[in-house]
Parts: sequence; structure tokens; C-alpha cells
Amino acid sequence: MQKLRGGIIIGLLIAIIVVAGCNSDTNGITFGSAKSSSAGIVDTGQRTCYDAWDAISCPSSGQAFAGQDAQYAGAQPAYQDNGDGTVTDLNTGLMWQKTPGEKMTYDEAVAHASSFDLAGYTDWRLPTIKELYSLILFSGIDVSGPAGAGASPFIATDYFDFEYGDVSAGERIIDVQYLSATEYVGYSNTFGGLVFGVNFADGRIKGYPRRNKTFVVQYVRGTSTYGMNSFVDNGDGTVRDLATGLTWQQADDGVTRNWEEALAYCEDLTLADSSNWRLPNAKELQSIVDYTSNYPALDTSVFTQQDPGGWFWSSTTHVGMNGSFAAYVCFGPCTSANGDDVHGAGAQRSDPKSGDPAAWAGGHGPQNDEIRIYNYARCVR
Repeated sequence: MQKLRGGIIIGLLIAIIVVAGCNSDTNGITFGSAKSSSAGIVDTGQRTCYDAWDAISCPSSGQAFAGQDAQYAGAQPAYQDNGDGTVTDLNTGLMWQKTPGEKMTYDEAVAHASSFDLAGYTDWRLPTIKELYSLILFSGIDVSGPAGAGASPFIATDYFDFEYGDVSAGERIIDVQYLSATEYVGYSNTFGGLVFGVNFADGRIKGYPRRNKTFVVQYVRGTSTYGMNSFVDNGDGTVRDLATGLTWQQADDGVTRNWEEALAYCEDLTLADSSNWRLPNAKELQSIVDYTSNYPALDTSVFTQQDPGGWFWSSTTHVGMNGSFAAYVCFGPCTSANGDDVHGAGAQRSDPKSGDPAAWAGGHGPQNDEIRIYNYARCVR
């Protein structure tokens, strides 16, 4: 029998949510109704399995590439359009601005929040990076292909208005960086430092220049405790997060692996008398990032990270022109090919699932992101 995320109880709850009512969005995700909760991690929306390159039929336990994102069901995305320019996330309880306004600088966005009035509410604010990332859906297709061919946004466009960058105005099609309130605490040689944002055009978290840049701004209101962890050391090599219900491997094994190997490692792991381990999806993995630290960006009072500069695989394929990349989270500096920390610890980017890093010596993307391919794994159940 295939392992279920969070056990039988969560599986039953998911079934109830989906049965309760649903409709499909333009990204092919089925949305269910849900009870408000400030704790749960919303599913990534990935429904297709992949090998190192292409879409495949989902593998059985013990087969190559078993244990990936699409094989585990989580709390399904569930939104309510309030008909007044706002959208409520029924999983997190957060209320969002439906339609972003004009792009703003960081300072403009902070100042504007204090006077922003929508639907009779005046307590709007910039979201934290964890709140903003709660909206990401990996049913999206990266816009970075030729002229954006076949692209699909990484956000629920049935509920949220979205536009790609205006090429006619001199923007790149990927210039859709949504601003968060979370600033990078580590050193960056970028003038004014970095502030984290989510790009719903290409499906990444990055640190962006705090000054001399404009962002998409989507304000939020509601509880400010979403994304706050409550870790408990179980004393058996595992850590429980009471905020999400997930149990984590306390110490990684210090071995780097390609994506297929990382999936197999977690599927085969036996720890604390349990064999129900798996590689976390991108949103689960990002949930344990400590954005008040950077080397590593992790609560080291409960977790051990063998390499403070390590990057960790998720089970989530990052789909572009094909399925050859998978998402990872930088728990150490998120560097370019020449070693500069261009995006900050806590960023989420993607690596080729297999291959020789030497073939990518010049890096990848507009800022020559370092390509490692062999990343670490921290398992979850």
C-alpha cells in the first residue's frame, strides 16, 4: 500500500474536503472547500509524476523515482472569492487582495500598506515570505522557455488576477516578483540588502535588491502566526512541528545525492521505529526555514545540518520545457557560479535532477545560479 502523508487521519480529512465541493481552475487543479486553519501546509498541486526528464506513470514502491510529490496527497488548495476584491484562503484563514495594483518599490509598498483600504478593511500588510509562498502551486510551468511558450502561472488564476511581465514596456516576461516583508539577514553585496519575494511566473523564491527595484504587491490581512514553527525534540532522532503536524529527521546524513537517489534514500529510511519516511515537497521543506538565521537558515537548537551551506532537495519537479529540474531550498547561501550569495539562504530554486555539475560551470539563469545537482536530503513523515 502506498504511504500517505500525515497518516490515516489526514487522508480521511482530505477525502472529506474534496467531496465537500470542488471546481477546477485554469491550472488543472481541483479545488475543495476546507475549514479555516492557521497551521496546515497547502498542497503543491502537482499531479503528474516524472523521471529524470519526462512525465511518467507514477512508479510503485521500490521502483525508480518512487516517493515523489504527486504520490502523496496533502490539504487541497481551497479559496473563496468574496466578491469584493478579496480572496480568502480557507486552509490558512488569510484574506488576500485579489488584484495587485501598480508595481512599487519596497519602501513604497510598506508605506502604502498603512493607508490601503479594500472591502472596508484597513489592516492590510505585506505578507511574510511563508505566507506568500503558501499560494504557490507547482502545477505551473516555468515561463523561462522560448518566449514563454507553454507557460502557466504558479498561482491559482481562477481566484487571483495575474499578469506576466510587460515585454512591450521593456520588462522581461519573468518580471513578476511578488514582494514579501521578509528581509534577508545574511550578508549580500547587493546595495541596500535583499528582501525575499516569490515569482509566480517561474516558481521560485529569491532574495531581490531591496532598493532600486519595483515589485508586484499583493497585500494580506489576518493572523500573523501562520508559518511560525513549534518544534519539539522527540528524543529519538526526530523533531515534531506542532504547527504543521509533520515529523522531521533531526539530522541529515551529510551525503549529497541526485534527485532520484534522494527520493530512494527517504523512501528506504527507517528511523525511530518508523519506515514511513519520504522526501518532503517544496512547500513542506520551506516550512522549516528559519528566516532569522542564514548559516544555516534552520533552527539549530533542534535540528542538525552537517553542512551549514547545504542545499536540500524537495520531491517536487519544477516543470519548464520538460521535467528535468526539481525544486530545492538553500539552507545556506544561495550562490551564483562565482560564489556570490545572490539570492539568500531560504531561497527556493531548481537544479537538474541528474548529470555532471561540471557541465554547468557557468551557472544557469539571469544571475548564473550555481548548479550542484548533488544536494542533501532531510526526510519527513
